[in-house]
Amino acid sequence: MTLARLRYLTEHPLNRRSRLRGVPRLLAWAAATRLLPRCEVVIPLVNQARLVVTPGRWGSEANALCGLHEFADMGFLLHLLRPADLFCDVGANVGTYTVLAAGGIGARCLAFEPVASSFADLQRNLAVNHAQARVDARQAGVGRRSGTLRLTTGQDTMNHVVPDQETGGQTVPIQTLDESLGAEVPVLIKIDVEGWEQEVLAGASRTLACPGLLAVILELNGSGQRYGFSDEQAHSVMTNAGFTPHRYRPFQRELVSLGGAFNREGNTLYVRSLAQVRERVASAAPFAVRDFVI
Repeated sequence: MTLARLRYLTEHPLNRRSRLRGVPRLLAWAAATRLLPRCEVVIPLVNQARLVVTPGRWGSEANALCGLHEFADMGFLLHLLRPADLFCDVGANVGTYTVLAAGGIGARCLAFEPVASSFADLQRNLAVNHAQARVDARQAGVGRRSGTLRLTTGQDTMNHVVPDQETGGQTVPIQTLDESLGAEVPVLIKIDVEGWEQEVLAGASRTLACPGLLAVILELNGSGQRYGFSDEQAHSVMTNAGFTPHRYRPFQRELVSLGGAFNREGNTLYVRSLAQVRERVASAAPFAVRDFVI
């Protein structure tokens, strides 16, 4: 465990009542997983939802150590979505966001995860939550056109499309969001594809124009440079489609404007129909995580 991750754990909002409350949990988790290497642990996540956690896979392990890994964005999902809504998870990894939507809220989901090992974990999480009927899970990537591309493997949440100038990787099918969704319109989309965001957005122009799409959680952290993309390009696509960048404060149920800028070190929350979104999050049922009701 690096110092950066230890700092992340102790400063996490769900540890706010005691900055040191995460340390005993970290030590207990480290001891248990050393005694039982390669074990899988099923943890309570939110409301009735559960998550299968494999030690050493940060995409799931962080939730065991702090409750909700990406607290602000996950909290936004839980306050925005309703059971009748459709959520689209692009780059689902082990499926934490999908589990929150389908298992925690009861919403329908379309989830894309092209890496075989991560897709298997996603399937296990759907089974644990008896959520298969609510989730269309596809072992495929997403891009500007249908076809194939090459992906790295064995890098957990950091798996990414292999640039043209590099060799290796696993060949996977890709689809466009517009083709995949057809006439359906998600209320919320999460896109976490390690720099491939511009290509995903290029195949989603019709979906982005739909008024029923209220928000997009988009990761912009400079990793698109490996493909010749800039974060500013993706940001322009979103703002030109009528979205404005915000961050969310789950405890206060408050959307905070980023003044037209985007978050350069993680996710940016892009919102359309701000008044409608504010009404939704204000009127949402609270969710329970750890010893918090939020």
